[in-house]
Amino acid sequence: MMGYIGPGLLVTVGFIDPGNWASNIAAGSEYGYKLLWMVTLSTIMLILLQHNVAHLGIVTGDCLSEAAQKHLSPWLSKVVLSTGILATVSTALAEILGGAIALNLLLHLPIKLGSLLVLALIIFLLFTNTYRRLEKWIIGFVSIIGISFLYELSLEPVNWHEAVSGWTTVQFPGGSMPIIMSVLGAVVMPHNLFLHSEVVQSRQWNLEDETVIKRQLKYEFADTLFSMTVGWAINSAMIILAAATFFTNHIAVEELGQAQQMLVPITGNLAALVFGIALLFSGISSTMTAGIAGGSIFAGMFGEPYDIRDRHTRVGVIGILTAGTLLIFLIRDPFAGLIYSQMLLSIQLPITVFLQIYLTSSKRVMGKYRNSLLHNITLWAIAIVLTVLNLMLFKSYLAG
Repeated sequence: MMGYIGPGLLVTVGFIDPGNWASNIAAGSEYGYKLLWMVTLSTIMLILLQHNVAHLGIVTGDCLSEAAQKHLSPWLSKVVLSTGILATVSTALAEILGGAIALNLLLHLPIKLGSLLVLALIIFLLFTNTYRRLEKWIIGFVSIIGISFLYELSLEPVNWHEAVSGWTTVQFPGGSMPIIMSVLGAVVMPHNLFLHSEVVQSRQWNLEDETVIKRQLKYEFADTLFSMTVGWAINSAMIILAAATFFTNHIAVEELGQAQQMLVPITGNLAALVFGIALLFSGISSTMTAGIAGGSIFAGMFGEPYDIRDRHTRVGVIGILTAGTLLIFLIRDPFAGLIYSQMLLSIQLPITVFLQIYLTSSKRVMGKYRNSLLHNITLWAIAIVLTVLNLMLFKSYLAG
């Protein structure tokens, strides 16, 4: 079992990224424990979608991008995958910006200089390490983030009765819809769907042997369930921490730097330092996965798998990460940059989800492993809910 754990954790880093931190801290500081249910619901949706797209990678040996290139008309695949690249650039902007904000909080480095340092580090890590070694690095980063929040939670009394109620009771406090949709949008992300279908193939198998495929499918679900549960716990811990420290003290927090500064008088300097370190590791690890996803999408447009030694993969990784960094230089307000990146993801996410369902429902693509009728109904329901909520999120950003 432990030999199969890993691909799901790379996806997990994508939804404990700096964008999630902002949404979760805002949710906890403004509404206490009441919005924890949204983390639970969005994680359930995420498990079903990621499990489904991982099946595509296992059964066909193709990632989502390669499958689109093979089974859609040439012009349509280019249009769809181009929107995926734009979404990944948007994601890279948020992840690199999060790492730069952490460097600013810890070392007082300017945001733009911090962005360049994060970019250089990520390219170095991606170009000098094998996938297996990157996987170990990222598992280590996720562990540090999780331990950091356990430490933070140990410093403040938590009302666990209210937390359990928040996880299990659907509530819509007045004015909470934008934050509810932000939490959802920060958990289900388009680049993670491309990423999972690629990295799940790191466990080599014989596609001609049906027994091997079935074993892979079983262990993939265990990996996905375990990894998404870890992500659910960390996201929940962010909301609980914000509820216990800020909501109980009637402090509304909307920015990451503000959260760290306000932790000092409440929980002490060490807690603020741990917060900054966890944010840095979150930015680094999520930028790595954004780079892998970007390289996978670009290489897939040419019918090739992700391979950092290949020219198309390298162009995809460098181009997407560099574009995300350059956009940081064009925005004046870092927090506004996070909002703009979420807006683009809100527009693109339905495109990726509908592409995934189309491919995994096709007998021509999946053979006897295509989605069942019940599975299709569930996936379409999730896709429709995601589309409506993300369009509402986009509308709320425009109205704001």
